[in-house]
Amino acid sequence: MLYDDIEDPESTTPAELRAAYLSELATVIAEVGAPTVADRSDVARETIDAIAAGEEPTVELETAAAVLGVAEDTPPADAILLETRDHLLMGMTTAVLDVDTIAVEMDGMDAKQIQQKIEGRAPMTLGEFARLQHFIASRNDR
Repeated sequence: MLYDDIEDPESTTPAELRAAYLSELATVIAEVGAPTVADRSDVARETIDAIAAGEEPTVELETAAAVLGVAEDTPPADAILLETRDHLLMGMTTAVLDVDTIAVEMDGMDAKQIQQKIEGRAPMTLGEFARLQHFIASRNDR
C-alpha cells in the first residue's frame, strides 16, 4: 500500500516505487474490473484503462487512493490518503527533516510546494510522492 514502510531504501529507487504503486493499482483494476473501478472511484476511464494496460500515465496521489479504496478489505480512499500523508509527516519527524531540507534534494519543488503537497493543499503525483517517500525513508535509514 502507498503508506507502507520502505524496508531498504538503498535497494530501490523512486522510479521503482512509482512502478510498484502503478502495478498495485493495475492489480486492483484487474480484480475489481475497470468499469466498477471507474464507477466507484470517479477516476476517468481513460486513466484506469491506461493503468490496466501497463502504461505509466501521470497519476495523482488522490487518484491512486481512489482506485485502491475500491478494493475489498482496504480502507476508503480518504483514509488511505490521510494515512499516506501522515506517514510522510511521521517520517519527517523521525528523520528530523523540514521542508527546506527536503527541497534542497527535490529538483523542481521548493519548500512551499512540498509543504502544500504533503498537507494536501496542492496535488501530488505518484512520481512526486515516490521521490518524497524515498528521500524521507533514506534519511530514516541512517
